[in-house]
Amino acid sequence: MWKTAHEHVLKLIAYEPGKPVEELAREMGLQPSDIIKLASNENPLGPSPKALAAMRDALDRSHFYPDGGAWALRSAIAEKLGLARENVVLGNGSNEIIEFIGHAFLRPGDEVVTARHAFAVYSLMAQLFGAKTVEVPDPGYTHDLDAMLAAITPRTRQVFVANPNNPTGTMIGQEAIDRFMAAVPEHVLVIFDEAYFEFLDHPPDTLKFVREGRNVLVMRTFSKIQGLANLRIGYGLARREIADVLQKTRQPFNANGIAQAGALAGLEDDEHMRHTRELTREGREYFQNEFAALDLEYVPSAANFVLLRVGDGDAVFQALLKRGLIVRAMRSYKMPEWIRVSIGTMEQNHRFIAELRALEGQGLLAHAATVGV
Repeated sequence: MWKTAHEHVLKLIAYEPGKPVEELAREMGLQPSDIIKLASNENPLGPSPKALAAMRDALDRSHFYPDGGAWALRSAIAEKLGLARENVVLGNGSNEIIEFIGHAFLRPGDEVVTARHAFAVYSLMAQLFGAKTVEVPDPGYTHDLDAMLAAITPRTRQVFVANPNNPTGTMIGQEAIDRFMAAVPEHVLVIFDEAYFEFLDHPPDTLKFVREGRNVLVMRTFSKIQGLANLRIGYGLARREIADVLQKTRQPFNANGIAQAGALAGLEDDEHMRHTRELTREGREYFQNEFAALDLEYVPSAANFVLLRVGDGDAVFQALLKRGLIVRAMRSYKMPEWIRVSIGTMEQNHRFIAELRALEGQGLLAHAATVGV
């Protein structure tokens, strides 16, 4: 029976997430409390205390189905962003929003345009629906919107723009976005993935395109700055006609009630988000200064992680695992010489740099001055 599955599904390579702490503990015989995970761009502070309290209260109602329409949360998101509730679609993580748009708009043979070094799920979802991914070179590991525009054909249905981009941490500004949007054909849906939007000091305004009724979907998530990655809750923002179509593709109760309660409370906790931003800035600056001191090439980041060139990314990844540190190897992103490290608490950051220096002493790191020699 399995042999009769769609050919493009049989060829699909599953997404590989960051290694769980519990898995490494089993493999290495380590105590989970001795392991530091800096692999998945999670919030080291955890959820907002207000979110935790709201989720505990919601547990008492676990025998009821959640509000399938998520009236309260969608209303709160809309009010905060100056939109209408009808513009908001909730997903089981923003990954599910990507799946919604595939269900709604992709057919076999269609094309999806992405940057070469972009979030792997874009191409995986395209393949799931039998579409072709067109990868556009990204000089400096930054989206080249002019080149992406030139890659659009009559078969193009979607263009993904991650800003800041994962895994590179780079971002594009308002002027480039405006120029791009002025030229995008009407048959293309532009998806701005803004999972790390809240970490930006001066973020570009993409919601104006939603308010203008453009063919745009803006994705955001509660997984990162809100610290609710375990609950899997994200959202998409689009003109009502697009949002209505996406609502028809989702499963009933796709956003569980505990997640809705935590997200609703966390959305209003500005203090927790401010503290997270401050910790991220401090840790990011510390990492980048230390990488420069070690003469290691890195990509200056606007997000809560830094991409670092170490030589043999897989070897460094494995060496760090043995020391109880989980980072992200980048071979699956066509960057075998790189690792990506998330910003942790300053105590965690210091330990990572200490372990990195130990690996340098063993000759495992490739210095910037010798790369390519």
